[in-house]
Amino acid sequence: MTMKQALDALLKGATDAGDVPGVVAMVTNRDETIYEGAFGLRKAGDTQAMTVDTVGLIASMTKAITSVAVLQLVEQRKLELELPASTWAPELGEVQVLEGYDAAGKPKLRAPSRAITLKHLLTHTAGFGYSFSSAEIKKYEEVTGTPSPFTCTRAGLNAPLLFDPGERWEYGINLDWAGQIVERVSGLRLGEYFEQNILGPLGMKDTAVVMQPDMMARRASIHARQPDGTATPIDMVLPQPPEVDMGGHCLYGTVGDYLKFMRMILNRGASPGGRILLAETVDAMGQNQIGDLLISGIKSADPTLINDMPLPPEIPHNWGLAFMLNQKTFVTGRKPGSMMWAGICNSYYWIDPTTGIAGAYLTQILPFADLKSLPLFFGFEATVYQNL
Repeated sequence: MTMKQALDALLKGATDAGDVPGVVAMVTNRDETIYEGAFGLRKAGDTQAMTVDTVGLIASMTKAITSVAVLQLVEQRKLELELPASTWAPELGEVQVLEGYDAAGKPKLRAPSRAITLKHLLTHTAGFGYSFSSAEIKKYEEVTGTPSPFTCTRAGLNAPLLFDPGERWEYGINLDWAGQIVERVSGLRLGEYFEQNILGPLGMKDTAVVMQPDMMARRASIHARQPDGTATPIDMVLPQPPEVDMGGHCLYGTVGDYLKFMRMILNRGASPGGRILLAETVDAMGQNQIGDLLISGIKSADPTLINDMPLPPEIPHNWGLAFMLNQKTFVTGRKPGSMMWAGICNSYYWIDPTTGIAGAYLTQILPFADLKSLPLFFGFEATVYQNL
């Protein structure tokens, strides 16, 4: 059986069985796409087929693109990774650490012991969290009336830190703040900066903060996994346009477009449309930047949005300047030093510079780490390695 036959059978089998309503998945080497497939429906119960050009909310897959934007400005000496981030976003100098709640339920806050640097933001070590994975931030939003960052409002950035910068790794709104810094330094809205400096040069015509009508027409619906295992469409679209282009999750796009971005990473910053980053910058993106700190996974504080996502304890994971890195061969066959991350609606990708391949996978289901979609992604990745 060829790789195409094996992958087609796996993905079609999952949609035929109703495990996922629809899926798009692709694999690339440094030069070209070596597999693409789309199966199932854009919306459960509807008739529109999932196609390779289907648009989805890629959510936190945006983070790596925001990181590239930051690193472009670092290369131009307009930003410095080790400087306090308040150099460009003074509000970050006022952020305090949440120490709990007093008897009246009011947040107890203190000044951090050190400044948040730009590098802390890129590596998720600043101290920021997300309400879906931190009960403390969830409670803070509730008692203070602070909106979720998913509202794409300026007020959604008004969150405290969970610990002093640099103390540990915690997934949070770091890249939303990094995106704000890109805007302050470039004078452009983040979506415009992306278009001029990353998306345009890479030919990513189907990736944007605000979907044009042709993108909207190809958009897959987000689904909610029900207790009985079925996936029900929900009417969820990020504000079009948003008040703030959130660098952590603002993009809609196609898998084919994301392959162009990943190919640029595999080619150490080079692309047919010109160089996006210096080779040494891309190398640093794929090197551990958090020292002895390890990532054990993500715990759920909101089961409607995410499930627990533990990582295998025997495979240490840390973070570069844009991606999670596995330090040993992953269970799927992904080589040590590979880069990966995901989007909350169960979209996933990996970039393996050792093997010279990258893959991306898109479903539109909540909660994250879905009990059927995540194993299907791992099956997809493992099948790729078995057939190389």
